[in-house]
Amino acid sequence: MNEERAIVLDFLPQGKSSSFKPEPLALVVGTAHFSLLEVAPKPNVDLKPMEEVYIGREERDKIDHIKRRVNYDDLTSTAKEELEKVVEKIIMIHEKKFVNFFNNAGSISLKRHQLELLPGIGKQHLEDILRERQAKPFESLKDIETRVKFLTSPLAILRRHIINELQGDEKFYLFARPPQVDEPEMSRGRRFR
Repeated sequence: MNEERAIVLDFLPQGKSSSFKPEPLALVVGTAHFSLLEVAPKPNVDLKPMEEVYIGREERDKIDHIKRRVNYDDLTSTAKEELEKVVEKIIMIHEKKFVNFFNNAGSISLKRHQLELLPGIGKQHLEDILRERQAKPFESLKDIETRVKFLTSPLAILRRHIINELQGDEKFYLFARPPQVDEPEMSRGRRFR
């Protein structure tokens, strides 16, 4: 699950204050799998929050290398503040993917549907969504909001769920890569929280 592109959450020209050797770094979120990453920019490159950068395997213009994958708790306060706006931007960049989720999501058990994993979608909203998508597939997030009565903004619902996934607060991961777990936890067999 490699990321090709990412959006900058925070740029630290002097690196972290706890670093032995001060070197610039940026905290970014991947646009395909919402991977939280720490990257090293090329020399003399300044990055700005909300800026999209290429981090794929080919020649990179602004990023020298990916240092490591990080968890939500590793983000700076600035990165955490920017995260909601960046997640919304990524959802809108890939709106079709998220609309397809509403159009194609299925049951995960006899009593539970994938759509019910999203905050604010209970049995009544689920029935309304299934009825509407059967009549005609949804074309946009706005179309979902218009056709499903009393449903809060699908953009806000998706944003909140993805932020919860990034914080490690979800049992099922629909859109983001699950957070990394410590080695001792993995050896005890706990893959997810």
